[in-house]
This record gives sequence, C-alpha cells and structure tokens, in this order.
Amino acid sequence: MATVRADARMWVDRLAAAAETLARAGRSVSFMEVCGTHTVNAFRSGLHGLMPANVRLLSGPGCPVCVTSQGDIDLLIELGMRSVNAQNGRGIVLCTYGDMMRVTGAAGSLELARSRGADVRVVYSALDAVKLAAVKQDQGGRGDVVFAAVGFETTAPATACAVLEAQRRGLTNFAVLASHKLIMPALRALLGTFTTEARRHGTGLNVDGFLLPGHVSVILGADVFAPIVQDYAFPCVIAGFEPVQILSGLTRLTEMAAESKPQLENMYPQAVTARGNRVAQTVMEQVFEPIDACWRALGVLKGSGLGVRAQYQAYDAAAKYGLVAVEGKEPPGCRCGEVITGRCTPGECPLFGRVCTPIDPIGPCMVSSEGVCAAWFKYGGQKLEVVSPKGGGA
Repeated sequence: MATVRADARMWVDRLAAAAETLARAGRSVSFMEVCGTHTVNAFRSGLHGLMPANVRLLSGPGCPVCVTSQGDIDLLIELGMRSVNAQNGRGIVLCTYGDMMRVTGAAGSLELARSRGADVRVVYSALDAVKLAAVKQDQGGRGDVVFAAVGFETTAPATACAVLEAQRRGLTNFAVLASHKLIMPALRALLGTFTTEARRHGTGLNVDGFLLPGHVSVILGADVFAPIVQDYAFPCVIAGFEPVQILSGLTRLTEMAAESKPQLENMYPQAVTARGNRVAQTVMEQVFEPIDACWRALGVLKGSGLGVRAQYQAYDAAAKYGLVAVEGKEPPGCRCGEVITGRCTPGECPLFGRVCTPIDPIGPCMVSSEGVCAAWFKYGGQKLEVVSPKGGGA
C-alpha cells in the first residue's frame, strides 16, 4: 500500500509540474478516455478532482453499448419479438449481455419486449448461448437461439469462438447478430475533427491526446495505434485500469503536450504486448471480415464493423432471417452521441438527471455500466462545474 501511495504521489507531482509548464504558456489541454472502463474508474476513484485546472478529461466512443446505432438496437428488438410472433411456428431465443436489456429503441427496449412475452435471456458469454442451442436441439426443440454480438475487438474473438463451436457441434439452430465495432476507424474519424485547420476556424474539438483502451490493446497490441502518432502527430498512451495506472497515463499525456513531443507509449506492459494476442486475432479474422458499419454520432464508417464471412453464413442471423438495419432516430433531446465524441459533458444534456436517470434511462450512456452519464450520476459528476470542452486548447 505504501508503494502505491508513493507512486501516486510521484505521478501527481509530475502531473502538476507538466500542467504548470502548460499554464505558463497560456495553454490548457483535454484528453479523451477512449475506454469506457477508464471513464468509470476515473470517476469512481476521484481522479477528476486531482486534475489541474488546465487539464480536462473527456469521454470517447469506448462504451460498446453507447456506440451501437439506434438502427441496430431496433433490429435486436424486432428479432426478440419474433419469439412472441413465432413466425411459421419457429420461435427465437435472443441471448444478450445485460447492458443491452434497457437500451431504448423505437419500440421500447429488450426488457420491455421480454415483459411482452419475448424470450430474451441474459448470458455471461457467447458460449452460454451455444450451450442453450445445443440443449434445445438435443431436445428436438424447434426454436432458434440468436446471440446479440455487441462490442469491440475485446469481445469479437469470443463471438468467433462461439460460431466455430456451433459448427463443431453441428448446430443448425444457432446464429449471431453481429454488431461488433473496430476501434481504429472510429479514432481516425474523430481525428478528422481534431485537425489544426479545424481548430483555427473554431470548428474542431479541443482534444490533445488519447488514453487508449486497455482491453482492446490486449487483443490488438500496441503497434496497431502507431499510425495515430505517425499520421496525426497525436499523443497516445495505453494504460491499465487501476487509479494509479490511469493517473500515470494522464500524466504522460500532459508531459507530452508540455514538451510538444507526441508519442505512443505502452504503460500497461504487464498485459499489452507490441503485437497483441495473435490467437485471438486469428480466430476473429477467420470468422469475420471488415464491413461498413453505423455508429451512434459518427454515422457510417467504412470498414469499421465486423460481418460474418460467407463460409459461416449459416450462423449469420442477418442473412438467416433477412434482417436489414434501417437508420434509427435518436431519442428526442438525448445528447449521448455528443457525449461520446467529446462535444459535451453529461451535465450539458437537458435530460440528464431530470428525465434521464438510471431508474428510467433515455439514452444508452445512462444504461451501460461503462456509460459516462451513469458514471456522472453514480459518482457525483453531476455536481461538478460544467466545463465546455470547446474552450481553450493548444
């Protein structure tokens, strides 16, 4: 414990020194936590209160539930309701992670669909859905099992393993509705708004570095983020999830800004290697291929999603059931899209804490355990002074 405290004190002192250097130059900086776990843990541990006055933290598109488009949410609810309608006598069991249950679509939520008779079940892994499909097939059941595959490269390998396991078992009643996202296209889309030219005309966002997602980095490896520094001269740090690890990452970003020396630094070497988890990458690439995908707030990004490859089409729910996502409408007044792209804080949303609460959420940022609005509400962020992310900048 004493060592942890000493490390924390050291990083706080270094952060203060770097921030003072920036202050003397009349500069303020903002850093974006790309990972939802970083966002929640930063609030939980009170790191926002340790930040110098000229260092701000913004949240990025790192919450998988939050970036899932309204159209994809509506598709899940439509699929879940097929177990009620039981078209052609063939019901569907929709398996999902718990965070997806209360996200609101045009026709309510999966939680509401279940209350109306839909067979929607919360699972803890994709393989749980495979096991359920195997039981139903062994029992001669006519129902299909569909796994709602949501998440970044962190969870995509597990979904791929589920498809391969279903194939190995010869299951004909299992499929995945893939809504997986790839992080690099999203970062590039954000960086397109951070350019010097955009800032000069006052239209860009004041973001000066990325605290990169630790979970995704374990899978992809640190080297995959090198183009961010090479192409955009943008500081990036990979950090772990303990408070001192997050603090150290933010300190290094501040030091890079003060020194005007953008780098890619891996401060999570105990879990993240240069090349990542090659086994996970291989199984993901075996089952999935990059496709264009729609993101909340970012729109359709080329090659930013994962679609099931043709040789595994029998396990592709979209193909199996003829599902086509349409553009969904955001909940009226909800600013979740702006929150996860650093354009506003939760406190600047007119719904936050008034009509949108964890008990009765409107947007996904209040639903997910990694959602920034939920973190603000739970850990007292709504009491902080609202600071516009558009002020100041290098």
